[in-house]
Amino acid sequence: MKFFRLDLLTLLISLFILNSCKNQDAVGLGVNTPGQVNGNLVDTSTIIINTVPDDSVATSGSTPLNKNPLGYFTDPIFGVSTSSLATDLNLPGNSAYTLPSGTIIIDSARLVLKYAAGFYGDSITSSYRVNVYTLNEKFVGGTTYYNTKKWNYNAQNLIGSLTFNARTHDSIKIFSIVSGAPDTLMKVPPQLRVPINPSFINSALFNASSTVLASNAIFQNNVKGLYITLDQTKTTGAGGIFMLSPSDSLAVYYRTLSGPTIDTAVVYLPVTNMASQISHTYTATIQAELNNTTASRNTFYLQGLGSLRAKVSFPNLLANIRGKLLKKDSDIVLNRAELVITPGPGTYIPYGPIPKISMYQLDIAHQRTSIQDAGNDPRSGGAPVFGGYYNPNQNEYHFILTAYLQDLILGKTIDYGTYIAPIDNTDVTAVDIAVTPQVAARTVAVGTDKNSPYQIRLNIIYTKIATIVPK
Repeated sequence: MKFFRLDLLTLLISLFILNSCKNQDAVGLGVNTPGQVNGNLVDTSTIIINTVPDDSVATSGSTPLNKNPLGYFTDPIFGVSTSSLATDLNLPGNSAYTLPSGTIIIDSARLVLKYAAGFYGDSITSSYRVNVYTLNEKFVGGTTYYNTKKWNYNAQNLIGSLTFNARTHDSIKIFSIVSGAPDTLMKVPPQLRVPINPSFINSALFNASSTVLASNAIFQNNVKGLYITLDQTKTTGAGGIFMLSPSDSLAVYYRTLSGPTIDTAVVYLPVTNMASQISHTYTATIQAELNNTTASRNTFYLQGLGSLRAKVSFPNLLANIRGKLLKKDSDIVLNRAELVITPGPGTYIPYGPIPKISMYQLDIAHQRTSIQDAGNDPRSGGAPVFGGYYNPNQNEYHFILTAYLQDLILGKTIDYGTYIAPIDNTDVTAVDIAVTPQVAARTVAVGTDKNSPYQIRLNIIYTKIATIVPK
């Protein structure tokens, strides 16, 4: 009898649990009416999308960027993109410098440019030539410089150059100079080491007056900075865009002769600030897209380095949903709304699509602000749920826009402009919306092409609710 009662209790509990389970689409709706209907909708007709220029982008400021672009890249679809660097140059230790005693003989000098993640372009067949010049205008650290600034440099004063290949993941070995002891061979992270003319080092440092070397500020008034660029006439193949770390330096290897004593040493002139001068020369295809923003396009284009984004809108969302799903005595609640973007077939070979894109809206002042699903809205699932990452297995990007589209339907938000844009993929904790120079990749995506199975689309899971009219 005891066991029979236990089995009956177990059966009753199981029935209660199973009866409490509901359709996943209806979770959290807080509605339970006789007229409730759950369903799915794939919608493409409410979307309008166009390629538009991105905003200008700050490439320096009070907080240095963690990587800066340098490159020359010819893309057969997009055109030519270039990025050169202006940098400061500082005294050793960023403070007053005392010259070593004795006769100084320079053995070599190398401008050390450390690679950061994010190279985009041809790393196999292209070769590159980097040139280093002096600036005619002072690089002021902490100043906000934009990608559109054209730096004044001395094109007649080439102080260094190097022909190289893209080996952004290969560490190298160099000799570490130890004062008063044998030099040692050591492995260092992937980097460029551009030979610098010793005459420049003598003029700027070892032959400088004590007044110039008395403070870093005076030294920078005398040596205004460096301009680093890829030589387009000596770069072969399609080229590419490199990302460089801002914590670089000019390493000077020298000997001092003091009587019979000879010693070797190295002194580092830090490079602590960089700014990128970026330009794009678009193909006729891209220019035609930029000139046509009156109708939704079959293809849209995204490109980093402050180049191209897409403007997207859903002007007929409410009308289409009501026309397809609703009657006068019903309303709709979105359980899940997902925007799916697919790169065009073959457009990601040999140059892969952007690893991560972002989506944001403009506020009434036309300033960038997060979409409800990506910001501090209580309905937001945060960065991991919002999406934007490229899925190579499905060849798709996905965005969750449930709260945003629900507010559009209900008239709780006004679309002052909504955009899809490239973004760096290193930040996984937040949804970045600011324009960035730290990604160089590009994506060619299918727009509202009704003849393509890859056209941009909305996947909507909804609940239709009967409206209760008071008698």
